[in-house]
Amino acid sequence: MKKYVAEFTGTFLLVLFGTGAIVLSQSGFAFVDNTFISVAFGVSVLLMILLFGKLSGAHINPAVTICLAIDKKFRWKDVLPYCLSQLLGALAASYVLHVLFPLNELLGASLPSGSVMQSFLLEIFLMFVLMLSILKGPTNILLAAIVISTVVGLEAFFAGPYCGASMNPARSIGPAIVSGHIEHLWVYILAPVIGGILAIFALKLLKRSK
Repeated sequence: MKKYVAEFTGTFLLVLFGTGAIVLSQSGFAFVDNTFISVAFGVSVLLMILLFGKLSGAHINPAVTICLAIDKKFRWKDVLPYCLSQLLGALAASYVLHVLFPLNELLGASLPSGSVMQSFLLEIFLMFVLMLSILKGPTNILLAAIVISTVVGLEAFFAGPYCGASMNPARSIGPAIVSGHIEHLWVYILAPVIGGILAIFALKLLKRSK
Protein backbone atom coordinates (compact mmCIF):
# COMPACT_ATOMS: atom_id res chain seq x y z
CA MET A 1 0.00 0.00 0.00
CA LYS A 2 2.86 2.39 0.77
CA LYS A 3 4.15 2.25 -2.79
CA TYR A 4 0.71 3.13 -4.16
CA VAL A 5 0.47 6.08 -1.80
CA ALA A 6 3.95 7.12 -2.95
CA GLU A 7 2.86 7.00 -6.61
CA PHE A 8 -0.27 9.00 -5.82
CA THR A 9 1.67 11.61 -3.88
CA GLY A 10 4.53 11.83 -6.37
CA THR A 11 2.20 12.30 -9.33
CA PHE A 12 0.07 14.75 -7.35
CA LEU A 13 3.07 16.97 -6.59
CA LEU A 14 4.48 16.68 -10.12
CA VAL A 15 1.20 17.83 -11.67
CA LEU A 16 0.60 20.44 -8.98
CA PHE A 17 3.99 22.11 -9.41
CA GLY A 18 4.48 21.47 -13.14
CA THR A 19 1.06 22.37 -14.49
CA GLY A 20 0.75 24.91 -11.69
CA ALA A 21 3.62 26.81 -13.29
CA ILE A 22 1.72 26.74 -16.60
CA VAL A 23 -1.40 28.04 -14.87
CA LEU A 24 0.60 30.91 -13.36
CA SER A 25 1.89 31.77 -16.82
CA GLN A 26 -1.63 31.66 -18.26
CA SER A 27 -2.87 33.81 -15.37
CA GLY A 28 -0.64 36.72 -16.28
CA PHE A 29 2.47 36.23 -14.17
CA ALA A 30 5.03 37.63 -16.61
CA PHE A 31 8.07 36.07 -14.91
CA VAL A 32 6.73 32.56 -15.52
CA ASP A 33 7.99 31.82 -19.03
CA ASN A 34 8.86 28.59 -20.86
CA THR A 35 12.22 28.36 -19.07
CA PHE A 36 10.53 28.68 -15.67
CA ILE A 37 7.98 26.00 -16.60
CA SER A 38 10.71 23.64 -17.82
CA VAL A 39 12.66 24.08 -14.60
CA ALA A 40 9.48 23.49 -12.57
CA PHE A 41 8.88 20.15 -14.27
CA GLY A 42 12.54 19.12 -14.09
CA VAL A 43 12.95 20.00 -10.42
CA SER A 44 9.64 18.33 -9.58
CA VAL A 45 10.80 15.08 -11.19
CA LEU A 46 14.15 15.35 -9.41
CA LEU A 47 12.49 15.76 -6.00
CA MET A 48 9.92 13.00 -6.57
CA ILE A 49 12.63 10.48 -7.50
CA LEU A 50 14.69 11.42 -4.44
CA LEU A 51 11.65 11.31 -2.15
CA PHE A 52 9.92 8.20 -3.45
CA GLY A 53 12.45 6.37 -5.62
CA LYS A 54 13.39 3.79 -3.00
CA LEU A 55 9.78 3.28 -1.94
CA SER A 56 7.95 2.83 -5.25
CA GLY A 57 10.51 3.50 -7.97
CA ALA A 58 8.93 6.92 -8.52
CA HIS A 59 7.40 6.05 -11.87
CA ILE A 60 4.85 8.90 -11.53
CA ASN A 61 3.91 8.12 -15.13
CA PRO A 62 1.63 5.33 -16.44
CA ALA A 63 3.64 5.05 -19.66
CA VAL A 64 6.80 4.37 -17.65
CA THR A 65 5.00 1.75 -15.54
CA ILE A 66 3.60 -0.03 -18.60
CA CYS A 67 6.90 0.04 -20.47
CA LEU A 68 8.87 -1.28 -17.49
CA ALA A 69 6.41 -4.16 -17.27
CA ILE A 70 6.81 -4.86 -21.00
CA ASP A 71 10.58 -4.88 -20.48
CA LYS A 72 10.12 -7.34 -17.59
CA LYS A 73 11.55 -4.88 -15.06
CA PHE A 74 8.23 -4.50 -13.23
CA ARG A 75 5.51 -6.91 -12.16
CA TRP A 76 2.36 -6.86 -14.29
CA LYS A 77 0.14 -7.38 -11.25
CA ASP A 78 1.22 -3.96 -9.96
CA VAL A 79 0.62 -2.11 -13.23
CA LEU A 80 -3.09 -1.39 -12.70
CA PRO A 81 -2.81 -0.16 -9.08
CA TYR A 82 0.23 1.95 -10.01
CA CYS A 83 -1.57 3.54 -12.96
CA LEU A 84 -4.73 4.15 -10.92
CA SER A 85 -2.67 5.77 -8.16
CA GLN A 86 -0.94 8.01 -10.70
CA LEU A 87 -4.19 9.02 -12.39
CA LEU A 88 -5.89 9.79 -9.08
CA GLY A 89 -2.90 11.88 -8.03
CA ALA A 90 -3.02 13.88 -11.26
CA LEU A 91 -6.77 14.41 -10.99
CA ALA A 92 -6.48 15.54 -7.37
CA ALA A 93 -3.74 18.04 -8.27
CA SER A 94 -5.82 19.45 -11.13
CA TYR A 95 -8.85 19.85 -8.87
CA VAL A 96 -6.69 21.73 -6.36
CA LEU A 97 -5.50 24.05 -9.14
CA HIS A 98 -9.11 24.51 -10.27
CA VAL A 99 -10.06 25.60 -6.74
CA LEU A 100 -7.06 27.95 -6.53
CA PHE A 101 -7.52 29.38 -10.04
CA PRO A 102 -11.25 29.02 -10.85
CA LEU A 103 -11.06 31.46 -13.78
CA ASN A 104 -8.30 29.54 -15.57
CA GLU A 105 -9.81 27.66 -18.49
CA LEU A 106 -7.05 25.18 -19.38
CA LEU A 107 -5.39 24.30 -16.04
CA GLY A 108 -2.22 23.40 -17.90
CA ALA A 109 -3.91 20.93 -20.24
CA SER A 110 -1.71 19.45 -22.97
CA LEU A 111 -2.78 20.86 -26.33
CA PRO A 112 -1.03 21.03 -29.73
CA SER A 113 -0.01 24.50 -30.84
CA GLY A 114 0.56 23.24 -34.38
CA SER A 115 -0.84 20.18 -36.13
CA VAL A 116 -2.03 17.18 -34.16
CA MET A 117 0.34 14.89 -36.07
CA GLN A 118 3.30 17.13 -35.22
CA SER A 119 2.47 16.84 -31.52
CA PHE A 120 1.90 13.09 -31.82
CA LEU A 121 5.31 12.51 -33.40
CA LEU A 122 7.03 14.90 -30.99
CA GLU A 123 5.53 13.11 -27.99
CA ILE A 124 6.72 9.75 -29.34
CA PHE A 125 10.23 11.12 -29.78
CA LEU A 126 10.29 12.81 -26.36
CA MET A 127 9.18 9.65 -24.57
CA PHE A 128 11.65 7.58 -26.61
CA VAL A 129 14.52 9.70 -25.27
CA LEU A 130 13.10 9.79 -21.74
CA MET A 131 12.68 6.01 -21.64
CA LEU A 132 16.25 5.55 -22.85
CA SER A 133 17.46 7.71 -19.97
CA ILE A 134 15.42 5.61 -17.53
CA LEU A 135 16.54 2.23 -18.86
CA LYS A 136 20.19 3.09 -19.51
CA GLY A 137 20.77 5.74 -16.87
CA PRO A 138 22.89 5.27 -13.74
CA THR A 139 21.68 2.92 -11.01
CA ASN A 140 22.60 5.31 -8.20
CA ILE A 141 19.36 7.03 -7.24
CA LEU A 142 20.85 10.51 -6.97
CA LEU A 143 22.60 10.30 -10.33
CA ALA A 144 19.51 8.73 -11.91
CA ALA A 145 17.36 11.54 -10.54
CA ILE A 146 19.71 14.14 -11.97
CA VAL A 147 19.85 12.49 -15.42
CA ILE A 148 16.10 11.86 -15.73
CA SER A 149 15.07 15.28 -14.40
CA THR A 150 17.55 16.99 -16.73
CA VAL A 151 16.09 15.13 -19.71
CA VAL A 152 12.56 16.12 -18.66
CA GLY A 153 13.54 19.75 -18.22
CA LEU A 154 15.40 19.95 -21.53
CA GLU A 155 12.60 18.26 -23.44
CA ALA A 156 10.02 20.55 -21.84
CA PHE A 157 12.12 23.56 -22.83
CA PHE A 158 12.58 22.31 -26.39
CA ALA A 159 9.09 21.01 -27.20
CA GLY A 160 6.81 22.57 -24.60
CA PRO A 161 5.73 25.48 -26.83
CA TYR A 162 4.81 23.08 -29.66
CA CYS A 163 3.13 20.08 -28.06
CA GLY A 164 3.18 20.66 -24.30
CA ALA A 165 5.94 18.07 -23.82
CA SER A 166 3.76 15.90 -21.63
CA MET A 167 5.52 12.51 -21.94
CA ASN A 168 3.08 11.39 -19.26
CA PRO A 169 -0.56 10.27 -19.74
CA ALA A 170 -1.46 11.04 -16.12
CA ARG A 171 -0.05 14.56 -16.34
CA SER A 172 -2.29 15.16 -19.37
CA ILE A 173 -5.40 13.28 -18.24
CA GLY A 174 -5.76 15.22 -14.96
CA PRO A 175 -5.92 18.75 -16.42
CA ALA A 176 -7.89 17.57 -19.49
CA ILE A 177 -10.70 16.02 -17.47
CA VAL A 178 -10.94 18.78 -14.88
CA SER A 179 -10.81 21.56 -17.49
CA GLY A 180 -13.00 19.71 -19.99
CA HIS A 181 -10.44 20.00 -22.80
CA ILE A 182 -10.21 16.38 -23.87
CA GLU A 183 -10.26 16.99 -27.62
CA HIS A 184 -6.67 15.84 -28.25
CA LEU A 185 -6.16 13.70 -25.15
CA TRP A 186 -5.60 10.55 -27.20
CA VAL A 187 -2.30 12.02 -28.46
CA TYR A 188 -0.92 12.31 -24.94
CA ILE A 189 -2.10 8.87 -23.89
CA LEU A 190 -1.00 6.86 -26.91
CA ALA A 191 2.22 8.61 -28.01
CA PRO A 192 4.18 8.20 -24.74
CA VAL A 193 3.42 4.47 -24.63
CA ILE A 194 4.54 4.06 -28.26
CA GLY A 195 7.71 6.07 -27.62
CA GLY A 196 8.58 4.01 -24.57
CA ILE A 197 8.03 0.71 -26.38
CA LEU A 198 10.21 1.89 -29.27
CA ALA A 199 12.98 2.68 -26.80
CA ILE A 200 12.76 -0.84 -25.38
CA PHE A 201 13.02 -2.43 -28.82
CA ALA A 202 15.85 -0.10 -29.83
CA LEU A 203 17.89 -1.19 -26.82
CA LYS A 204 17.16 -4.85 -27.54
CA LEU A 205 18.36 -4.40 -31.11
CA LEU A 206 21.58 -2.78 -29.86
CA LYS A 207 22.19 -5.71 -27.52
CA ARG A 208 21.67 -8.21 -30.34
CA SER A 209 24.03 -6.32 -32.63
CA LYS A 210 26.74 -6.47 -29.97
